[in-house]
Amino acid sequence: MAEMEEERDGEGATQRIADDGESSGDAMAGRRHCSDGESGAAVYTFQGESQPRFVTGSNSIKSGATVYTSQSESQPHFIMGSNSIQWGAVVYTSQGQSQSRFIMGSNSNQDWKSEKSTEEQFSTKDVVHSGNIRTTINSVTDKFRRGLECASERIRSLKRSLESRSLSSIAVKDLGSRKKILDPQGPFLQKWNKIFVLSCVLALSLDPLFFYIPMINDDEKCLLLDKKLEKTAIVLRFFTDIFYIIHIIFQFRTGFIAPYSRVFGRGVLVKDAWAIARRYLSSYFLIDILAVLPLPQVVILFIIPHMRGSASLNTKNLLKLVVCFQYIPRVLRVRPLYKEVTRTSGILTETAWAGAAFNLFLYMLASHVLGALWYLFSIERETTCWKQACDKAGTCANFSVYCGQNAGFGLLNTSCPIQTPNTALFDFGIFLSALQSGIVGSTDFPQKFFYCFWWGLQNLSSLGQNLKTSTFVWEICFAVFISISGLVLFSFLIGNMQTYLQSTTKRLEEMRVKRRDAEQWMSHRLLPESLRERIRRYEQYKWQETRGVDEEYLIYNLPKDLRRDIKRHLCLALLMRVPMFEKMDEQLLDAMCDRLKPVLYTEGSYIVREGDPVDEMLFIMRGKLTTITTNGGRTGFLNSDYLKAGDFCGEELLTWALDPHSVSNLPISTRTVQALSEVEAFALISDDLKFVASQFRRLHSKQLRHTFRFYSQQWRTWAACFIQAAWRRYGRKKLEESLCEEENRLQDALATDGGSSPSLGATIYASRFAANALRALRRNGTRRTRLPERIPPIMLQKPAEPDFTADE
Repeated sequence: MAEMEEERDGEGATQRIADDGESSGDAMAGRRHCSDGESGAAVYTFQGESQPRFVTGSNSIKSGATVYTSQSESQPHFIMGSNSIQWGAVVYTSQGQSQSRFIMGSNSNQDWKSEKSTEEQFSTKDVVHSGNIRTTINSVTDKFRRGLECASERIRSLKRSLESRSLSSIAVKDLGSRKKILDPQGPFLQKWNKIFVLSCVLALSLDPLFFYIPMINDDEKCLLLDKKLEKTAIVLRFFTDIFYIIHIIFQFRTGFIAPYSRVFGRGVLVKDAWAIARRYLSSYFLIDILAVLPLPQVVILFIIPHMRGSASLNTKNLLKLVVCFQYIPRVLRVRPLYKEVTRTSGILTETAWAGAAFNLFLYMLASHVLGALWYLFSIERETTCWKQACDKAGTCANFSVYCGQNAGFGLLNTSCPIQTPNTALFDFGIFLSALQSGIVGSTDFPQKFFYCFWWGLQNLSSLGQNLKTSTFVWEICFAVFISISGLVLFSFLIGNMQTYLQSTTKRLEEMRVKRRDAEQWMSHRLLPESLRERIRRYEQYKWQETRGVDEEYLIYNLPKDLRRDIKRHLCLALLMRVPMFEKMDEQLLDAMCDRLKPVLYTEGSYIVREGDPVDEMLFIMRGKLTTITTNGGRTGFLNSDYLKAGDFCGEELLTWALDPHSVSNLPISTRTVQALSEVEAFALISDDLKFVASQFRRLHSKQLRHTFRFYSQQWRTWAACFIQAAWRRYGRKKLEESLCEEENRLQDALATDGGSSPSLGATIYASRFAANALRALRRNGTRRTRLPERIPPIMLQKPAEPDFTADE
């Protein structure tokens, strides 16, 4: 019975909290299942949820957990309490709230609606005491909750302000850094890369100069340094290292294209200084640092002068290792940079002679390096002979190879003979010629440089076939290296030069193939010799003018704006020389220039014949033509004129294009145009001219009427014939008037003199003659009016008038 009352108290507590104004209680319609009175599980299922909520506890009545969740909440809230009736914690979340509210009660008996059962279990004192505790705890909880809410709100506002400040500072820093970041595709870096590549190649040429610094004093059998060459090499190395240092600085300020952004378009340029630095530090930074370290200068200035005793024998090896060690990163750095420069700007590979010269320079550079190594190895072999002689004699304990550190040893002259070599004592192998020539002891730098360079070039070209080595292992390895390097470099040089030379003769070979095919075709078709000669002359003239380049195809593949500028450069001046087009606007001229096509005609070629359809309008750039008309082949009629650079022909096509009611049939040419010399011109075909006329109606202007008539050969011929016919009519009219006046004078004379004059008979005879002449003249005039019925007139037909009023 007590357990049932406690269960009703739990239900009352649940109902009490649901009635306190929270939406979670209103939104909840649940069921509670209890397995027994001591332990069990309470399950609450809410509206709109597919999964039940499980609340477990030691006792579903006395100890348990209650969950209240509104409809908008996706996660349940768990409330654990020691006793769900006497002591418990309830969490309820209203609809739309993001934070849960915690309510803790010391005794749920005062708050829940189970007063009757609690009065039976507890005394009044306990009730008052527990109610005070609950009130105190609730007030503390409310204050704590409000404090947490205020603190969380302040934290959010502070976080937002910090984020905004950090973003603004980052944006300011990024804006400031972007001003200093260089574009790798920009013109400045492209020029700098070219300069740096040349400086790197120069540095590769200057580094072997350190090998020429050691010298041999043959009299004292000691080693010394060429101070003049030492200073020169150090200064030149200093200037080349400056370029490396500047390049390293630029690399920290040069942006790069993000790899992930290359999927679409050109890619995104990264301008973040830290990202650029990380990328450079992980790529070529170490190579650049190794290449710029002043190791040869340190060895020459500080290490070699302080070497004493037998340790001085290793100084040459140290110098050799240092220079060769730095030579590797310098070569490795030049190779990718050279590829990048050639990819972006095409330097040194745009022309055949430049590419061949560059590959020849690489071959010469390899010869220079091998000659310098041969010089240093020669000195090393002689010092090795000195050391072996001292070791055999046993009297050179403190022997030093540098001059001034020993008193000289006469036994070296007999133990290491140079002029009369003895292989039984010491075999100098391929280095004997350097020692016998005396260049190892000469201070004349040009002499020993060119001698060593010639030795390297000779053996590199002959693949080391003339080298007679000793049994010394490193000497043999050096000879093998010369042979392999010569084979590789010589093959590379010959292959590249052959490629470049073939590129220059490629189009010439194509021309020969086309000419051979044309000859075979003409022989197969049995063409007459005159036609063959004309075909050969045309192909030859086309080759001379274009060199096998398809100009129209080349221009067509360019962008539209670049194509327009090229056509303006080539054709605009030509169009402006045509008086009919000089007053047109630039938009119309650009449209016409874009559609002009270059054409070539050889001497004697017919551009168009009289009576043939006109399919293009020709603008002459160079050459001379003749234009002839016979008025449809009429016997005795001939009109001719000459066309030169700046003239045009085919104006019948312009009349046809300007007529909006013209049919598809092309106009008929009224003239024959023939080339008197080689002609270079631009042609505007009928479809393109029709398109221009239809798209740009500003061409239809009355201002062009007189210009078109004045410069048109067809209108000129018609105007000349019209003037001639008018002049003839005027002459006939004047003659008729003079005859009428003469007849009137005779009639007046007859009437005045009467019949008394002795010359009356002559006067009558003259009057009759004039009347007969006038009658014959009138009769001839009436006959000419009937001539069109039988004979075509000499007068040309008036050309069609262009429709200049199409838009008016």
